[in-house]
Amino acid sequence: MTGRMTGIRASRGLTRSNPRNRTAAATMPMGADWARPWALYRYFKGTDDLLLAVADELIGRAIAGYVPTGDWRQDLRAIGHRIRDGYLDCPQVATLTMYRTTGRAREAESINTILGVLRGAGFPDAESVRLYHALVDQGMASAAQESCWSALPDTAREAEYRVWDETYPALSPQTYPHLVAVAPLLRDEMRCNSYDYALELFLDAAAARLQALRPRKSRARATGTSVAEANPPASGA
Repeated sequence: MTGRMTGIRASRGLTRSNPRNRTAAATMPMGADWARPWALYRYFKGTDDLLLAVADELIGRAIAGYVPTGDWRQDLRAIGHRIRDGYLDCPQVATLTMYRTTGRAREAESINTILGVLRGAGFPDAESVRLYHALVDQGMASAAQESCWSALPDTAREAEYRVWDETYPALSPQTYPHLVAVAPLLRDEMRCNSYDYALELFLDAAAARLQALRPRKSRARATGTSVAEANPPASGA
C-alpha cells in the first residue's frame, strides 16, 4: 500500500465515530509515522488535498462491492443506503467533505454507476441528472442529521424525547387540535429514522416520473390500452 493511501485510511480511521478508532493514534507504536498527524502532509499538498482524497475514499468505499440487479428500484435503493451508511461510518470526515466535489476516480465511478442505473431504466438524460442529484443529496442529508443527533449528549437526547412524550401531548387541543390528536403517533415516530420511508417516497416519485415521461405509445403498450384510451380528450373537447 502506498504512503498516500495509508495516510488516507489512517486519517479516516482517526475520525470515525467509534471511540476505538478515535484513539487509534494513541495505540500506534511510537515509531509509526501515522502516530504523528503532521506525517500525513508528506504525501499531500495540504489540508484541502487530504480532505479531497479522504472524501474520494469514502465515496469509493460506499460503492465498492455493489452489483447491479437489473431492477432499477432495487439498485437505487441499495445505492442510497450505501451512500448514507458510508458517511455515517465516518461522520466527522463526512461533515467536512460531503459538500465537496473531488473530481477523482472513485467519485467519477460512483456518478457513472448511478447515472447508468437511471439511464438504463429509461429516464431521459436531464431527468437522470436531476434524480442522481436528489438521491445523493437525500442520502448525505440523512447522514448529516443522524450524525448531529448521535453527537448530542445523552441528557440532550432525553430532553428531546420529553418534548414528544410530555410537552406536545399536554398542549391545548383547542389551540393545537391536529398536533394533540396525533401526539401518541408522533411520540413513537420521532424515535425512528425516516430515511427508509423518504427513500421509498423518492423511488415512488421516480417511478411516476418515468411513467409520465414515456411516449404515449409506450405507455399504452405497458398498460394494454390504446393510445386514445391512455390519453382521453379533455372535457368539452
